[in-house]
Amino acid sequence: MRPHDRRVRTAAVALLLAALVLAWWAVHRQRLKRGYSTPKERVTFETLHAANAAAPALRLGLTGPSAARAARHLRKLLGAPVLALFDTSRQLAWEGSGEQLHAGDALTAAKRAIDAGRPVVLRAEDLDCADPECPVRGLVVVPLVVGERKVGTLAAGSDHQPTAGLVRAALEIARWVSTQLELAELDSSRARLARAEVKALRAQISPHFIYNALTTIASFVRTDPERARELVLEFAEFTRYSFQSHGEFTTLAEELRSIDRYLTLERARFGDRLEIRLRVAPEVLPIAVPFLALQPLVENALRHGLANKQGVGTVTIVAEDAGTECLISVEDDGVGMDPAALRQRTDDGEHVGLGNVDVRLRSVFGEGFGLVVETAPGAGTKVTVRIPKFHAGVRAS
Repeated sequence: MRPHDRRVRTAAVALLLAALVLAWWAVHRQRLKRGYSTPKERVTFETLHAANAAAPALRLGLTGPSAARAARHLRKLLGAPVLALFDTSRQLAWEGSGEQLHAGDALTAAKRAIDAGRPVVLRAEDLDCADPECPVRGLVVVPLVVGERKVGTLAAGSDHQPTAGLVRAALEIARWVSTQLELAELDSSRARLARAEVKALRAQISPHFIYNALTTIASFVRTDPERARELVLEFAEFTRYSFQSHGEFTTLAEELRSIDRYLTLERARFGDRLEIRLRVAPEVLPIAVPFLALQPLVENALRHGLANKQGVGTVTIVAEDAGTECLISVEDDGVGMDPAALRQRTDDGEHVGLGNVDVRLRSVFGEGFGLVVETAPGAGTKVTVRIPKFHAGVRAS
C-alpha cells in the first residue's frame, strides 16, 4: 500500500473512532441530563423523587386531602398495586384498583391493627372476593404512630399472596410516613407557640402603654386639640398593627413604621426629655422579621432605661447591612442595671418582652440568633440582634 493511501486509511479510522466517542458522550450526557446514567441511579432517583413528592402533603397532617395527594406517590414509592391510608376510624385515600371490592376488609383490618398496635396481614382466603380475577390477593396493614399515639394505618395491597418482602417494605414506608406526620405536629405546635408568644407580647403592650398613651392624649384635648387628633390617629394605627391577627412575620420597614408611631406617642409624654436617633440602611428594609420582635426592645429602653433618668434621655436605633445578615441594635443612655439582676428579673417575668423575643428569634433562626444584651449600672443598655436576610420558611405576609 502506498504511503498516501495508508495515511488516508489511518485518517478515516481516526475519524470513525472520534465519531464513536462523540456519539457515546452525547448519549451519556443525555442520560445525565435525565438524572441517571445506570439503572441503579434511575431507581434511586425515582425513589427520592416519590418521597420528596409525598412529603409536603404529609407535613400538613393526616387528613383526607393530604392523604389523597400523598397516596399516589407512596404507592409508587412502595411499588405496590394498591396503597390506602386510614385514620383511626375511616378510609382517607385509596390508590389503585379493588377499592369497591376490598375497602370494607381493609377498614376492618385497619381497626384491628390500631387496636393491636402491630401489622395485620390478610391473605387471599381472608379477603371476601368471589371474583377469580380479583385484583387484590393480599393486604398488609401497618399502624402509623406519632410519639406513642396510633393515628392511622397504611395498607399495601398485592395481586398475589403477600410476601415477607412486602411486609418489610410496608413497615419501612409506614415508619417514614409516621416521621412526616410527627414533623407535621411539631410544625403545628411551633405555629401555636408563635401565636401564643405574640399574644403574650400584645398582653404586655396593653397595660403598660395604652393607659399612658390615652392619658397623654387626654392632656392635649383642651390645650391643643389638633395635636390630640394627630395622636389619636397615631394611636389607632399603632394598635391596628400590634393587634392584627394574621402573619408571624413582617418586614423590617413595617416594624420600624410601627415603632415610629409608638415613639411619637412617647415623645408626646416625655416632651423634651426624650431624643430619638435612627440610622437604617435602605437595603435592609425589605427583610422579614418576626412580628413584634423589635417594638419590645424599644419599650424596654424607655420603661427600664429612661423612665427613672434625670434630664434628657436618648434612644438610638440602628439597622445595618452585614452581608448575609442584618445587624439591629436598640441602645439607651439610661440608668442601666447589673447583668445578673437583669437575668433574674427576666426569669421572674419582669422583662417578659426581652425573654419572649429572645426565645422567638432562637426558635425561628437558630440558637446563634438570640438577643445580646450589654448593660451596667449607670452605663445604659444596648440590645443587639442579628437577622438573616434569607431563611427557609421565613417570609413576610
